[in-house]
Amino acid sequence: MPDPVAVVLATRNAGKVSELRRILAEAGAGVRLISLADVTPYDEPVETGATFAANALLKAHACLVATGHAAVADDSGLSVEALGGMPGVLSARWSGRHADDATNLALVLDQLADVPADRRAAAFVCAAAYVAADGTEHVVEAHWDGQLTREPRGQNGFGYDPIFIPRGERRTSAELTAAEKDAVS
Repeated sequence: MPDPVAVVLATRNAGKVSELRRILAEAGAGVRLISLADVTPYDEPVETGATFAANALLKAHACLVATGHAAVADDSGLSVEALGGMPGVLSARWSGRHADDATNLALVLDQLADVPADRRAAAFVCAAAYVAADGTEHVVEAHWDGQLTREPRGQNGFGYDPIFIPRGERRTSAELTAAEKDAVS
């Protein structure tokens, strides 16, 4: 059996690394996933793209150049209909440059305080870019539709998971088990 292909996941988000390692292991993908914590540090690019796909490609190319390994990078975030699609590509920095999950989540809830339940539609959007060692690119984008709660619920997941109820669910994505979330993530 050949050695698994080494692919760097260009993120420092431990939740994303853990989630993707679980998914790849269950799929028997034959990939050895390396995180940015496992490689020599390099200057990561600023996410200047206007779209999730542009940011994902920017990060994957920078990772390939810095590490010499094929790279997967994503850009993802929350798109809230009542906020005109925002926070969007600014999701990780929605409450400022030094934002964290708790302050970003609190700001979105505050901005939606007077928005009625029937206008709290939202979607998680994720663009994942793979750049092979030869520079070949492949980008996939997906949307996970749902609505937002008024208060955080659940202990699983990260980011905006505690306020996002996927379509067809009554639980937030932070109340889903890891296996349930992985099945659609």
